[in-house]
Amino acid sequence: MNDTSIKIPSELFALAESSHYDGKVEIPLLSAGPDDYTFNDPVSWWVDVTNTGSAFLVSGKAEGRGTCACSRCLEDATNDFSGDIEGYFLIDADYQQEFDDDEGDLGEDEFDVLPDDHVIDILPLIKAALIVDAPDQPLCKDDCAGLCPQCGANLNEGDCGCDDPIDPTNPFAVLAGLKFD
Repeated sequence: MNDTSIKIPSELFALAESSHYDGKVEIPLLSAGPDDYTFNDPVSWWVDVTNTGSAFLVSGKAEGRGTCACSRCLEDATNDFSGDIEGYFLIDADYQQEFDDDEGDLGEDEFDVLPDDHVIDILPLIKAALIVDAPDQPLCKDDCAGLCPQCGANLNEGDCGCDDPIDPTNPFAVLAGLKFD
């Protein structure tokens, strides 16, 4: 078993039984949309697995620190991740078929079926929790100035010296002189 495999013990097959599991896992690279995060340290995770009668509910957290390129200046942007782990594993594959017949199609991704060996790999759930917690626009700092659109210099390091011509035909050109207090 790898660091994220959970072997469901026989005592957990009793209704309303619950067990706690935790660990750390190496995730060298995680793609979240256009951003690729590297995790230099292992990601910590913990989950509770609860028997709901027809399935095992897996719920918990994954936490780690990932680094990717800042969306404005391309320097390193480090983000703390704390995502909720959620999964649902049907105990009996026949139950899914009965539910599909009674309630309509569950959809392929909503539930998994507990494998015959009773081992659940929660790595996909951990990665999903981290991806959901990833920022839409990772920044190296909140007030990142980005890159000069003319020369490409990093404006966080100072003024690049480029002229900042304002196109007078741009309808927003009148806002250039607006002063903020």
